[in-house]
Amino acid sequence: MSKYLITGGRKLRGELEISGAKNAVLPILAASVINGGVSVINGFPNLRDVDIMIKILMSLGCKVEKTYNSIIVNSRNIFTHEIDESLVREMRSSIFLMGPMLARFGKIKISYPGGCEIGHRPIDLHLKGLREMGVEITEAHGFLECSVKKLRGAEIHLDYPSVGATENIMLSAVLAKGKTLIRNPAKEPEIVDLQDYLNGMGAKIRGAGTSIIEIDGVDSLSNVEHRIMPDRIVAGTILSAAAITKSEITITNVIPDHIVSVISKLKEMGCIIIEKENELKIIPPSVLRPVDIIRTLPYPGFPTDMQPQIVSVLCLASGTSIVTETVFENRFKHTEELMRMGAKIKVDGRVAVIKGVRELTGAKVSAKDLRGGAALVLAGLAAEGTTIIENIKHIERGYDNFDLMLKKLGADIKVID
Repeated sequence: MSKYLITGGRKLRGELEISGAKNAVLPILAASVINGGVSVINGFPNLRDVDIMIKILMSLGCKVEKTYNSIIVNSRNIFTHEIDESLVREMRSSIFLMGPMLARFGKIKISYPGGCEIGHRPIDLHLKGLREMGVEITEAHGFLECSVKKLRGAEIHLDYPSVGATENIMLSAVLAKGKTLIRNPAKEPEIVDLQDYLNGMGAKIRGAGTSIIEIDGVDSLSNVEHRIMPDRIVAGTILSAAAITKSEITITNVIPDHIVSVISKLKEMGCIIIEKENELKIIPPSVLRPVDIIRTLPYPGFPTDMQPQIVSVLCLASGTSIVTETVFENRFKHTEELMRMGAKIKVDGRVAVIKGVRELTGAKVSAKDLRGGAALVLAGLAAEGTTIIENIKHIERGYDNFDLMLKKLGADIKVID
């Protein structure tokens, strides 16, 4: 199994272009089955999860062509409504196929999804929304069998602004009869990107990114070409890599508005961040300041997907910081590994107290999940000596050639078997 070998203590420098967003491309790929035609998706990130989603589409009968910068999906000849169980178990985002398959065929059989073990992520809100649109759902032996004669528009209030449930309801509603209103939807930028993609096909959706999304059902959808938005979590991770290594770098193809909460915390630590239209330059201080409290929240709050990386940075701040995780209950697994590298962290339930240390030291550690793995890479970049990170398959799920990205900035990192 592949591992990262990192020799720490090197300054980063230069400029890096941010890749397309993982959390935008996966629902958009799932949505490509909905039009029964061709979707051209540009600027996609080259990730393991993208490859799994492509395998799922091909197993349904889609023709998929992947070039250097585009994925071309032809979904005309889908021949089954059953999703391959072994592929579903590899990736949680397979659940996004429920909405498009029900919209187009009125049925789907899918097993419960897999993915990172970062806590309980129920799909009850997805199922509640679909039931309100007339879908009959049978749950048995780890499978969901869903069917509907014709989806109908509904007024759906989400008890929690779940990204997945918001996207699945949007995907169901585009071909439903009548109007659908989603109240208290997720407001993440990826929801806006999905709206733009679907509207490019001829859907009638407005309000993504606000507290009410309105969808008027249409009779049919056409071919579409779409460019994936830049990945705000990759952007935040690279800025954190600069902060932890006290390095000046510039990132391009970034939308600063998408990471205001992360920029604000880096500024609290003493970093200077210079914003241009699609560009950010970071100049960290010689000594990072601690942060009183960071609390993860749904967008536009501080993203749970940036919590592990920011914890790594705070390990080298000059004082005590407190981080509260409100979204996932198992999202502090990386702290045990950071402590092997000399970090001083106390975790009590959903709260981590981080007492800054002078230096971290290289160690053999293991990535337990995607963002926790990225946090260990950041710690390794700043640590004295050599760090070996095992289980990097988790990291490869969300970062397009993370080692090459960091190498381009001057990091000493390589993949070993």
